[in-house]
Amino acid sequence: MYGKVTNVSALNIDVSKAIEVATRNEIETGPAKIVCTLEDNKTKQFDIEIEKIYVNNNENNKSMLVKVTDKELIEKTGGIIQGMSGSPIIQNNKVVGALTHVLVNDPQKGYAVFADLMIKQAREVN
Repeated sequence: MYGKVTNVSALNIDVSKAIEVATRNEIETGPAKIVCTLEDNKTKQFDIEIEKIYVNNNENNKSMLVKVTDKELIEKTGGIIQGMSGSPIIQNNKVVGALTHVLVNDPQKGYAVFADLMIKQAREVN
């Protein structure tokens, strides 16, 4: 996310639904959720698993290895598909990152970038 918003109400954002951002040290391997839109322009949370965390990775967008475990999402898409990049990942009621890549040989797996790294990079641009 880049830039500054001066009139949040014009964006029709419900700030009461805002959630905290986790630091990379708060992220754990295990269950998490990915938030994406599949049908009817409604966002929904789907189950994923954070399989590996690359705590010291500050160079690319491969901070975490994730796997889609949600049966509905797998049934509808086969896993991670084009357009899901940037989908937020939630764990322990905090945003931990966003989806960045799919593994071509296994579309149920992909990479995600740390949320704290995205914030750091956004601040460097401003």
